Amino acid sequence: MSDGKYTTEFLLDLYRRMLTIRRFEERVKYLFLEGIMPGTIHQCQGQEACAVGVCAALEKDDVITSTHRPHGHCLAKGMTVKEMMAELFGKVTGCCKGKGGSMHMGDMSKGVIPAIAIVGGNIPVAGGAALAFKLSGQKRVAVSFMGDGAVNEGIFHEALNMAAMWTLPVVFVVENNLYGASTPVGMVVRTKTIAERAAIYKFPGVTVDGNDPLAVYEAMRVAVQRARNGGGPTLLELMTYRITGHSRRDPALYQPEDERKKALASEPIGRFEKYLFQGRFSTQQRLDNISKAVDTEIEDAVTAAMSAPEPNPEDALKDLFVETS
Repeated sequence: MSDGKYTTEFLLDLYRRMLTIRRFEERVKYLFLEGIMPGTIHQCQGQEACAVGVCAALEKDDVITSTHRPHGHCLAKGMTVKEMMAELFGKVTGCCKGKGGSMHMGDMSKGVIPAIAIVGGNIPVAGGAALAFKLSGQKRVAVSFMGDGAVNEGIFHEALNMAAMWTLPVVFVVENNLYGASTPVGMVVRTKTIAERAAIYKFPGVTVDGNDPLAVYEAMRVAVQRARNGGGPTLLELMTYRITGHSRRDPALYQPEDERKKALASEPIGRFEKYLFQGRFSTQQRLDNISKAVDTEIEDAVTAAMSAPEPNPEDALKDLFVETS
């Protein structure tokens, strides 16, 4: 893991956030498999350090845009387990009143622009938010999360080009989990790294270990400072691995067994636990207490969501337009 001077509270908060994402995703997976929860899901087990490390470097009024795999990003940026669980159940107490579901959840009060399920569709939205910040003189930063499968979409190149030309305060974050759905990234990208593509647009491209939350945090902090101070965009590539299927019905048989075993051995939560023990930042008892608290929070959210009211049919006609005075 990365070396650095961090408070114990900061490190344990990173751990708690990663564990919350992992346990949330695991609980949701079984709720779907049991037929209790409607809709569909795309989960991020194994990629927790990406979301947590990135969002730890952001201020509350900075914004993120996410994809069809948004749960981890939302939790890392400050959305609550309760509002997200209710949204997955399609209840009115959800963050989007049950209208967004898994692939469109968000909370503008937390700086989470509702996610966009179209691959690459959220990239220009982050650019637009960054342009608004620049034109209004606000020292705010926008972040676009995307998978490696989005980098060959035309909008990826259009958005990066505009961000470069207008020196926008935006960070483009690629969670490179080696697969676009079931297609290995090496079959669709010729360059050694995705970060290399930033050179075309004359702004920094950085590749870091996406399973190390501190490495992600350190790289993101540099990118955010650059953006906030008028230096323009950065393309940040986080090397990680999805230790679950692309969606809830995907057994991920395309992942070679030896590759998967290696990924499980280096997944972020287990690695970070070793770091905390080696640095004497925590005891097993303290981590156990965090684990129990996380499990309680999630179970309370499930109970609340299942008992929350369903939307009325006429609610479909609300929230279609912005109310103006």
